Amino acid sequence: MEGKVSPLWSEYIIDGSAPCLPPAQMLKECLAFGVPVPSRPDGKFEPIVDEVVDPAPSSNSYDPSLVMDYLSRTAAGAKKGRRAFQMFFPGPFTRSRIAAALADTLWLKGHYRLQDIRLDAQWKWNSSRIGNMAAFWNSVEAAADYIDSLGLSLSGFSYAGSPDACRVSFTANLGEPAGEAAEDEEDIPDEPTVGVVMGRSRSCPSKLVLDPDSWIVYIPFDSCDYRLGGSLLAESFGTAGSVFPEILDADYFVDCYEVVRELVEDKVIISGVSVGDGGLLTALNSMCGPKVGARIDVGDLMRASGEKGIVRVLFGEVPGVILQIKDIDYDYLDAELLLQDVLWFPLGHPRAGGSLEICNTSSSGIAGILQSLMSVQAPEGED
Repeated sequence: MEGKVSPLWSEYIIDGSAPCLPPAQMLKECLAFGVPVPSRPDGKFEPIVDEVVDPAPSSNSYDPSLVMDYLSRTAAGAKKGRRAFQMFFPGPFTRSRIAAALADTLWLKGHYRLQDIRLDAQWKWNSSRIGNMAAFWNSVEAAADYIDSLGLSLSGFSYAGSPDACRVSFTANLGEPAGEAAEDEEDIPDEPTVGVVMGRSRSCPSKLVLDPDSWIVYIPFDSCDYRLGGSLLAESFGTAGSVFPEILDADYFVDCYEVVRELVEDKVIISGVSVGDGGLLTALNSMCGPKVGARIDVGDLMRASGEKGIVRVLFGEVPGVILQIKDIDYDYLDAELLLQDVLWFPLGHPRAGGSLEICNTSSSGIAGILQSLMSVQAPEGED
């Protein structure tokens, strides 16, 4: 058939460049040993010709005094579930989906390490618009490169056409015969588990425990800059933003994952959540409820990152985690993270009531006073 194409098996010509590898060929290289390799359909496929579409220039500026409004926007967006693919940032957004899928496994019961995990990759794609297939190819390239850099492999991959928005999702699982997922929490004892096994229930809660002496700690899992391009905040204003965080430091992600996973298994973590969609403040807000809030100070984080914009730090979607630990474990945590060269930031303490207060001691004068007065009330009904 003349003009027959296959999104997975066709070569791609993007922006007039020489033919690029078929996506299936890149993904095949990531398949775990023993996983059947999908066979190429019969027939000859024509190249897919497309071009990269750049975002329109954005003049969006964010006012630190409106953090409450921004949080309500991102919290609402985070509750909607899976997000549409950020077409203008195919590589970084794809890597963020991989990082999010892996970070969400940190909290599960069981005994496993990052290298025990495999990923299943799925693309549901609308191919009808200019730029969409170029974004798909760039997404596959980023996925294959990042998975390889993490030292992981795929348990499978798939592509399905869609008349609606484009989406990519990654599901983390344990490969055979290394281990298997337990059907329920009763299959995973609270005591240390022998062998590699992953449960389906959490080892620690996602809500803050009311212990005013305990510490709320933030660990970014990448060394990239905080940017708002492709974020829930930018999306809520109907803009793409300028730059998505360039998530590239796979080696550092591995170091962070392993040390946090050990802390979870050793029951050092009182509560914890992953930082992803909506950024740091959205994740912290999800930990608060009607009876437990927090007062946090991002001054150390601002100074260490060299970032001048507090909104970027609070809402930039750099992968990471927020942990709550007992005061007695503070020095132990410090020693463990220092040993692994993992950067961490104590943010503050839980407090009674559902309010979330943010201050920035890196600022001085009127700006510092204004930022110290910013207070956010966690939505009623969260518990």
